[in-house]
Amino acid sequence: MALIAYDKADAAAFEATRHLGDDALGAWREAITRYLNPQPDMRLLDLGCGTGSWSQAFRTWWPATDVIAIEPSAAMRERALLKPVLSGNAADIPAEDESIDAVWISTVIHHVPDLPAAAQEIRRVLKPGGPVLIRSAFPGRHEGITLCHFWPETITALNDSYPTVATIEAAFAASGFTTAGLEPVAQISASSLQEAATGLRREAHTLLQLISDDAYAQGAERLHAAARTATGPLIDVLDLLVLR
Repeated sequence: MALIAYDKADAAAFEATRHLGDDALGAWREAITRYLNPQPDMRLLDLGCGTGSWSQAFRTWWPATDVIAIEPSAAMRERALLKPVLSGNAADIPAEDESIDAVWISTVIHHVPDLPAAAQEIRRVLKPGGPVLIRSAFPGRHEGITLCHFWPETITALNDSYPTVATIEAAFAASGFTTAGLEPVAQISASSLQEAATGLRREAHTLLQLISDDAYAQGAERLHAAARTATGPLIDVLDLLVLR
């Protein structure tokens, strides 16, 4: 089971607050294309696509690329920006053997209950040498994540509930993958801390759902207090782990 259920409330909050702007997407496009050279008719799998913001970006950037969106949550599929979105998950991908050129997994890997099974299934559908691009927060690499600053309890939740880079590498190594890269990517998550505070939805963030109500309330107070005087854009740093 995923760490959270992604029901209608979660999906609505995700759609409202987690879609990145062009500046943030541009930073990720630059990072992705260091490992992926999109070609006409290439098939890119967006695994756990959520409400489809990344699928939409990929289709905008690379219109000749065939983007395949897969999402296990019916509530997320209902709110997808683009259709179709197929029902599936990391251990049951509706694709033929060696039919995919690259796999994108954004803020999803912590919801995968059986990493070795997922690695084996991805190995099945992925063409030899194709990259698996994993965008995530990882234990021990939280310094640039805003949530961890205002809600320090999320650091414990991250360490307890999310797989480490080494855990992912070991699970995928069993299916023949090796690490091609690991790099932090700085993104503009909001135009200001005030914007982030105003639009905050707890249901949109797994880490915030994993802490207590009291801890959440105290962190929200810290965030709103800081937002009254903070200037400049809100920048978060997540990691891109690439396996081949």
